[in-house]
Amino acid sequence: MERGQLILFPVPIGAEDIDVSLPTANKELLNSCHTFIVEELRSARRFLKRAGYEHPIDNTEFFVLNEHTRHEEITHYLDPIENGGNVGLLSEAGLPCVADPGSMITRVAQSRAITIVPLIGPSSLMMALMASGLNGQNFAFNGYLPVDRQQRVSAIRALEIQATKHNQTQLFIEAPYRNNQMLQSLSDTLHPDTMVCVACDLTMPTQYIRTFSASSWRKERGNVNLHKRNTVFIIGR
Repeated sequence: MERGQLILFPVPIGAEDIDVSLPTANKELLNSCHTFIVEELRSARRFLKRAGYEHPIDNTEFFVLNEHTRHEEITHYLDPIENGGNVGLLSEAGLPCVADPGSMITRVAQSRAITIVPLIGPSSLMMALMASGLNGQNFAFNGYLPVDRQQRVSAIRALEIQATKHNQTQLFIEAPYRNNQMLQSLSDTLHPDTMVCVACDLTMPTQYIRTFSASSWRKERGNVNLHKRNTVFIIGR
């Protein structure tokens, strides 16, 4: 029997019209999967319904994979592939395995020589970088910075040194309810000439993408409220 494949499905990151960021080819491939590995069951089921998934949801098999999942729990997740079925991996939003726990299952798939099919779709990190005006030839994603204020300031300074010394654009994210505090820390900590891009609500009607120097952000930050808005922060020269 021919083996199935592990298909990596990007999920829209906020577009009200799902067609804006979900290619037609992806929708067609969804219907080839009767098993999905997901970060959160409720939102995955909601996405499949919005995407026009044709197989009955109640007869679809779901496995949960999130930051709390242990490696030993996922060993059977790819078993349907051995029986000829495709398994879909859904990110909560954006690209699977990028700032996402899905890389745990793709590593298992690689170890079992399973064919992995990555599909095109939205990535808030890449979209923010594209629009920032900062160096897209050399960049790094740093995940979340420390919550503790002093540790966060130290991390910001370290990223600035990296950005300046190597002309390497630095990307990171923050918990949405701490975004305003992060922007204040950036504008108060960075050299006045260091550039900072703030990109939030990407693909949504409220999308906001602006790049200013740290000194300019000290004046501008009072004109934008980032509270509870999904935001990518970028610094560079």
